Amino acid sequence: MEKEITIHIASEVHLPYVDVILQTIADAAKVRGTGIAKRNPDYVKLKITERKAIIALAGDEFAGFCYIESWGHDKFVANSGLIVADAFRGRGLARDIKRKAFELSRERYPQAKIFGLTTGLAVMKINSELGYKPVTFSELTDDEQFWKGCQSCVNYDILLRTNRKHCLCTGMLYDPAKEEKKQPAAAEPQKNLKVYERWLRFKRFVFLRNPKKEGGGKGEGKNVFQRLFAFLFF
Repeated sequence: MEKEITIHIASEVHLPYVDVILQTIADAAKVRGTGIAKRNPDYVKLKITERKAIIALAGDEFAGFCYIESWGHDKFVANSGLIVADAFRGRGLARDIKRKAFELSRERYPQAKIFGLTTGLAVMKINSELGYKPVTFSELTDDEQFWKGCQSCVNYDILLRTNRKHCLCTGMLYDPAKEEKKQPAAAEPQKNLKVYERWLRFKRFVFLRNPKKEGGGKGEGKNVFQRLFAFLFF
């Protein structure tokens, strides 16, 4: 019988889980090999005590985690550090945690644009269901402290050599000013999934196999990305 999982806004009582949270994130980074920024223990503790984190538990066993952080004088909010323990994958838990973090972001920062960076196809699909749209990095926060957080990622050199225009991560954004004016539309999850998969495959091909060609000094690499991005998402 599967254990029942409960999802909470984290508080001081959940501080004992910090070590297992960080270890789970580190283990996932090794397995994926696509880059997950390391998290500072004190920073994770701060997010928990500020009640800006979501934790999932199966009884007393850690199951998943995510936290929110604001940037650019609260004009942007990011949902970061989404992780699900191996034993609890395949149960839709990541979606539930992400939705709870999204709701917390909207509650704490109702006017802010909510964004995220991800290399994961599953996370892109969840974001899409919540109303996020793929965007270029120029549409995300320009807060230097946010981008410094990428320094611990194994793919940080890609971000540097593209002048912070591209990386293996894809930027996704929820703009409340735009989304709340729209009429609900029929979702096309399978179509979106295939588009996202092609986009991620293309970026890995360019950056991991032909890194010197990106940028080209004459903007050709940038133009290729802009054309493909516009073709896939607009």
